Amino acid sequence: MHAYNIEMLHQSIGEGDPRGDGWAFGLPPGISPAQWPLDPNNGYPLNHGFTIRLPEDYRVHGPDIVALSFFAVAFDHNDGMPLTAPRVRAFFDEVDPQKPSDPFLVPFWEARQGEHPRLHRMKDILDLEYAVILLTEKEFNGPFTWPPRFDGNPHLVEVPTPAWMDHGSASAFWDASYIMGPMPPEDYFVYKQLGGIPDPGLAFNRAIRITTRNEDPNAGVAPDEFGDNGYQREYYWEGGVVETENYRLHKWVKSHLPNHIGGTMRPIQGFPDFSPYHLGFEEYFGGYNFGGGNAQLDFKDMKFDWAQ
Repeated sequence: MHAYNIEMLHQSIGEGDPRGDGWAFGLPPGISPAQWPLDPNNGYPLNHGFTIRLPEDYRVHGPDIVALSFFAVAFDHNDGMPLTAPRVRAFFDEVDPQKPSDPFLVPFWEARQGEHPRLHRMKDILDLEYAVILLTEKEFNGPFTWPPRFDGNPHLVEVPTPAWMDHGSASAFWDASYIMGPMPPEDYFVYKQLGGIPDPGLAFNRAIRITTRNEDPNAGVAPDEFGDNGYQREYYWEGGVVETENYRLHKWVKSHLPNHIGGTMRPIQGFPDFSPYHLGFEEYFGGYNFGGGNAQLDFKDMKFDWAQ
């Protein structure tokens, strides 16, 4: 079993292009608009963060499941607590809802009835919503899916439409990251990661490339902060003396990129209780608000965690 680096390229994947290893931002493939997961807090579609083809040694859900799409609460809907549309949230909290008499709740009832059969939902400690859809080869190579819209629905008036639905997730993330001032745009970290100012549009994405890490002793090992299972931390203390000036990184970390599949995990805070089948990724890998931190997704046991 190997660990893999994920590189975000400065090029996009079009509707008719080979799908390669997947893409960040943009639109998910192979599902219907009705299957796009909604945010139960307010009814808006969750933001599509990325779609990624899983290496064969990470196809833990069977050989027919070759990829996954990850969805997250919109960047501008995460301000330390959910942005809630009360009637919508109450409806999603119902265990086995009947078709509502309120016509403006019917679209959300239909969405619950028509959920993708391999949809998995998760929450973070703030009760913000995330989701994963596991994809077959046919779905991964299927047409891009446009999100459903609920324009004019009175239950949504208390929550603003997420910016990504107006001009795309990459463009919305850039707008949230860039502050006009003396520093030119090309000096911004996000500019360098995206390869420029992203074009507005829901379909704009950034292709990704997956490569095997040259050396990662933690491939196939469940992350463990204290190494009780043989997991190795990325650092050590020179001479065994725990002092700031003695902090060293192992040489085998040098080729590790921040975004990765499996292997050595580098969360901002404590280690989540995850399996070896996990993804680690940064805010710019799909456009999120992690308070400047990063996130981890266990796609075997469907757990999600982030910290700043």
